[in-house]
Amino acid sequence: MLVEKVNDKRTQLIDTALQLFYLQGIHAIGINEILATSGIAKKTLYNHFSSKEVLIQACVIERDKRFMAWFEEQCSNAHSVSEFIEKLFDGLDDWINNRVSQIGNFDGCFFVNTAAEYGNSDSEIYQLCMQHKLNIKRCIEQQLALMLNDSKRLKSLTDLLLLLKEGVINCAYVMNDKKAAVKAKPLALAFND
Repeated sequence: MLVEKVNDKRTQLIDTALQLFYLQGIHAIGINEILATSGIAKKTLYNHFSSKEVLIQACVIERDKRFMAWFEEQCSNAHSVSEFIEKLFDGLDDWINNRVSQIGNFDGCFFVNTAAEYGNSDSEIYQLCMQHKLNIKRCIEQQLALMLNDSKRLKSLTDLLLLLKEGVINCAYVMNDKKAAVKAKPLALAFND
């Protein structure tokens, strides 16, 4: 029971920090705000995380875990490339329009926002954000590979869908275009024909 309580505090800190970082930005949020919002003592925070950087890394890893669980579920079990594309862009539309409880309300891409705050591509946090994008690409490629035998087509369609996905998220956020995924879907389907 004691281990569960300790883990609950760690999870609570990550959940609180992740929510605050996602909505307001990492550099805009200090440790004291995380502590005040979570109701957890500073000593407890530092028992779990030796620094804010370590907490940020834990948040990026947790967001990747949650997002990938949703994304893989959303994109699985397609029986054709067209069905996969439909599922991909319908899922993005659901997220953009706040219909995906597993990953919370849409406020742009946490990983792009975080990487932008850590412009040094050698930083651990930046590398974790890049790894997330590689995880997304790998997921798309693995799902398409179940339906495509042509490696050249597999690579080009994977690249196209990744670029469209990223563009959809950015247009939805920066331009407040809640229909971005709906607009991109026919483009992706046309490429598949």
